[in-house]
Amino acid sequence: MDLVAPVVVEPLRRRRCSECRRGPLERMIVEYGRPVCLDCADLGHLVFLRRGDTALTRRARERSALWAVVVRHNRRRTRYERQGLLVEETALAEAEAACLADTEARARRRARDAERRAVRDAGVTEALRVEILRLFPAMPAARAAEIAAHASAKGSGRVGRTAAGRALDRGAVTAAVHASVRHVDTPYDSLLMRGVPRHRARAQIAPAIEQVLRAWRAPLPGQRDAPGATGATGAEGVPGRTDR
Repeated sequence: MDLVAPVVVEPLRRRRCSECRRGPLERMIVEYGRPVCLDCADLGHLVFLRRGDTALTRRARERSALWAVVVRHNRRRTRYERQGLLVEETALAEAEAACLADTEARARRRARDAERRAVRDAGVTEALRVEILRLFPAMPAARAAEIAAHASAKGSGRVGRTAAGRALDRGAVTAAVHASVRHVDTPYDSLLMRGVPRHRARAQIAPAIEQVLRAWRAPLPGQRDAPGATGATGAEGVPGRTDR
């Protein structure tokens, strides 16, 4: 049978209990459109557990025969948002003890997860760096590494974190290089600071960007005539190069 937990509201305005008339209420339930304090609602013996610790919240809820969800209305978002739970005090104490008992194990697990994420992120950055140099073989190696690291920074939302970037889509990789050239090798930022509209500034620096990209696309000395540098690798034997 599905459980239906009571919903407790943290009111934004001063409210009084419709039964005992006490107030202002810190928390209340709403019955038939009227505010009722926790004592009158038979929830006064519960203690508040603020949201944030997932393991503690889950364990306290599982150990509590009676519990309630605490919400507050967010006017800006026009919705109710969960603040935490009301649980039995003994259940909270047991949950805290259980969490303390496996603190070390959970810390080790978090460290292992963080290490796996770091390895995965490093792999994404390295793959992006290799693809950048494949498309732009004359680019300085340090610059390729810098662009790859910037584009794949965790939580940045940049090209390297997108599905296209992780798939090493040619357009996505080129976009990352294009953005780097725009900010580093042209006066684009200065134009914006002088109040030049973004689209006009981009049009103004477009030739400079193309000049840099054209130079970076050029094959390295000896690469054009390298053994096996023909066929599927490109029209002139340069990996990723096509006729223009």
